Amino acid sequence: MNNAMIRKAGDADLDQLVEIWHEASQQAHNFIKKEYWETNKTAMRTHYLPASEIYLLAHEAEISGFIALVEDEVAAIFVSPTHQGKGIGTLLLNHVKKMRDDLQLKVYKNNRPSVAFYQKKGFAKVSELIDAETGETELMMKWHKE
Repeated sequence: MNNAMIRKAGDADLDQLVEIWHEASQQAHNFIKKEYWETNKTAMRTHYLPASEIYLLAHEAEISGFIALVEDEVAAIFVSPTHQGKGIGTLLLNHVKKMRDDLQLKVYKNNRPSVAFYQKKGFAKVSELIDAETGETELMMKWHKE
């Protein structure tokens, strides 16, 4: 990832961000039907991402991953499957930790690798809830700057 940089996302990045979200979501959430991800692509492009403060990691024109914030909530953090395991998620999370004193997020309980990632990065589980759209259990996790 030499010469890669984190920058704020713009409208021109949305198509690549949606593709990363779609590919990574299907890989990480194989316990949810693929149709769910297909039907939400448009809403992600037109509603969810534009309503978020997004930072991405890019090398030239290629985006490797992104993190989306809505106030103090990490609404999304996704790394392209071809770039996973290279520390990109950590770089993105550390970037926003410098900008906030508190962060919270929801993660599917069955997404064990992500739950472990967030715990390793200092997030603690505070509650469990059911995602109304998928019926899956989500963990609410919080982090506070020391």
